Amino acid sequence: MKKFLDIYMSVLEILIAALLVVMVVLVFGNVVLRYGFNSGILVSEEMSRSLFIWVTFLGSIIALRENAHLGSNFIIKHFGPRAKRSALVLGRVIMLYICWLVFSGALTQTRINADVAAPITGMSMGIFYASGIVFSVSAALILLGDILKLSTCPREAIEAFLDESGEHA
Repeated sequence: MKKFLDIYMSVLEILIAALLVVMVVLVFGNVVLRYGFNSGILVSEEMSRSLFIWVTFLGSIIALRENAHLGSNFIIKHFGPRAKRSALVLGRVIMLYICWLVFSGALTQTRINADVAAPITGMSMGIFYASGIVFSVSAALILLGDILKLSTCPREAIEAFLDESGEHA
């Protein structure tokens, strides 16, 4: 599972870099064309908005995997090993529930907007909302892996899930 996630994260990093390059070219090209030649790229704003949403959700997957998200363990670090384990698992269970909420909402919006065309590009607006589906499924798998690790690791290894800057698994 770890090797699969490592490969998946590498693919996401490459995809994010490619999306960012496209965004920069679209936005910079549009600025140059507008101010230099009094014209522009019609799809620039709409595509950049969609790409930004995808970059944000894909980056959130990587942040979750690397535990780069905000964590506050100032209370948990004072717990005993059993309470630490319970609190960390509970936090991930709550995040799993939130993933379910994001998934169900994104799925509903994707279905509703699948046949709705974007004003300029004409692409399906369902693509816009599908980013939430990709995020929630990926995040749920990462969280399930964390719960499994937390549930099976020895008592002494619980400290490895915490550091001074926040959670670290």
